[in-house]
Amino acid sequence: MYKIAFPQMGDYYVPAEYLMSHALNAKIVKAPKITTKTIELGSKYSPEFVCTPFKYTLGTMIECLEKGADTLIQMGGGCRYGYYYELQEKILKDLDYDFNMINFVTEGKMSIKRINKMIKQIDPKYNKLKALYYTFITIKMIKYMDKIDDYIRQNIGFEVNKGSFEKLKNEMLIKFSKVKSYHELKVLYRNYKKRFENIKTYKKEDRLKIGIIGELYTIMEPFSNYFLEKELASHNIEIKRFTNVDYLFLRKKRRMKKYLKNNKYIKYSCGADASDNVANTEYLCENGYDGIIHIKSSFCTPEIGAMPIINKVANAYNVPVIYFSFDMQSSETGIKTRLEAFYDMLEMRKNK
Repeated sequence: MYKIAFPQMGDYYVPAEYLMSHALNAKIVKAPKITTKTIELGSKYSPEFVCTPFKYTLGTMIECLEKGADTLIQMGGGCRYGYYYELQEKILKDLDYDFNMINFVTEGKMSIKRINKMIKQIDPKYNKLKALYYTFITIKMIKYMDKIDDYIRQNIGFEVNKGSFEKLKNEMLIKFSKVKSYHELKVLYRNYKKRFENIKTYKKEDRLKIGIIGELYTIMEPFSNYFLEKELASHNIEIKRFTNVDYLFLRKKRRMKKYLKNNKYIKYSCGADASDNVANTEYLCENGYDGIIHIKSSFCTPEIGAMPIINKVANAYNVPVIYFSFDMQSSETGIKTRLEAFYDMLEMRKNK
């Protein structure tokens, strides 16, 4: 029996682990939570100027291999990250680890035929219909999680009893991980949706509203951005974030095709999430948001290219933007200091 592991990204390990454990006859080696040790390991064996997600995922893979994993699953992206799995595999082999590397997405594309062939390497006798059913449940689980997360971002900064949202979310994730059918998942989601809506909040009319845009991994893995959303919520700020797995896989392509035809700022894709962030900037400016936070990993080329266009859009609407680049040298204190200055400036603008 193969021992499978994959890098974590936020809470998405829950649906990923659910799918792998139900669709395949394999043991799941759960990746440990990302820590400073993870970053140090990844950075030690990575090329110096590679982007931060490469280092985070490489460090996680090393920790998984040390826990006994013999098969690593990687999901490439629409930027250079889509090619990184080959380099990561080479680095790990040079470190004398004995394992198989499977990459489900290359160059931002996912081939069902190719995935089917790779899955057969792990479990030659896997049942296709069973795998399809649990894939369907997993997709729905991700969709429900993302909807709940959107609601939490809008309201967690105003909860009357601190910790209510986080406690209920952790309970929900445990329940989701144990469902046996789509019907059970659907009932659970509706139940938890009501419970989240019943959490007492107190929102002021003049509350600050801030949108978060940027590179997908840095946005979706809280450790990589020093738990930025939690920091914003602690200052009673309403948060809007576009990037999640549901959007990336199911809605992004259609939305961007429409946007590129009907706007005056860009006419073609800038790669990875760059074009989305221009579109998101325009949306935030047109919908009354007080400020925008752009975050990315260091050396993220598409985002560097998008930043001047984002500035142009924000200046046209007179909406402030602050930029953060994250790597292992980033200072949490420095980031909090800049954020506090940003809040103060937005408050002063609002009071005027």
